[in-house]
Amino acid sequence: MDDRKVIAILGPTGAGKSELALCAAQAFHGEVVNCDSLQIYRYFDIGTAKLPFDARRGIPHHLIDILDPDQVFTAGEYARMARLVLDDVSGRGHLPVIAGGTGFYFRALVDGLFPGPSRDQALRDRLSARELRRPGSVYRLLQRFDPESAGRIHPHDFPKLVRALEVCLLTRRAATEMFRQGRDALRGYRVLKIGLAPPREQLYHRLDQRTEQIFHLGLVEEVRGILARGFPASAKPFESHGYRQALQLLAGELNLKEAIFYAQRNTRRYAKRQMTWFRQEQQMEWFPGFGDDPAIQHHVLDRTRLFLE
Repeated sequence: MDDRKVIAILGPTGAGKSELALCAAQAFHGEVVNCDSLQIYRYFDIGTAKLPFDARRGIPHHLIDILDPDQVFTAGEYARMARLVLDDVSGRGHLPVIAGGTGFYFRALVDGLFPGPSRDQALRDRLSARELRRPGSVYRLLQRFDPESAGRIHPHDFPKLVRALEVCLLTRRAATEMFRQGRDALRGYRVLKIGLAPPREQLYHRLDQRTEQIFHLGLVEEVRGILARGFPASAKPFESHGYRQALQLLAGELNLKEAIFYAQRNTRRYAKRQMTWFRQEQQMEWFPGFGDDPAIQHHVLDRTRLFLE
């Protein structure tokens, strides 16, 4: 029986998910479970809007600062660890409050992933080298081995192309065939999915302001410090908006004004993609505002109270 309950606060970057999660956790004896693929990394603080420890109001936060920047982490690994956290928090009689904007992580946690093979880094490296020599070759290979997957994945979405082709080559079966085997969905829980949907222009304005602010708060110095610890500029979290431009600034490829401009533009585009993803999420309950708006908080707390009764 699905008698344990979880609430999930989802939506685009800058929507106020962290503040709303704190509000809900305080009201219902909750603990926050991070669902942001960047906040799992140590040292990436300013550019990820990571809530400082002293701003967490004594509420436990899980799956934050659990990896070094050069460690590989997958959605499957996130789902496995997050499910253990849910069991632990629920077992202590507290309410798990999932908060974040990484839709693929959330879907892996709740819906499960198809039973594909583990990643093969050597194979991925060979595919990356092939793509460098002959751009578009990985997409063409996928068209040959699995036309259905190739038709569903954008030709420039290299990570998804590589994963689909990896599945084909390691299992000698089409990735779409593996998908049809079903997923290992989360069991024993009822999940209330709360979506934050601020007005787009207001969200973009807030994102532009926040992006400019993180540069003035020391983003470039943070990046310099991470590199000084010995982590390479090729580490996965450096690919994110803001950090990528900070690296380009340090390399002399951009000046400060250009770095801020491109970080703002890319962050707005990312927020739009997040909204597109979450709009496809089943059984989402949408609230048209920011998570730090008292009116939105009031409505979400009322809905959560009803859900928990």
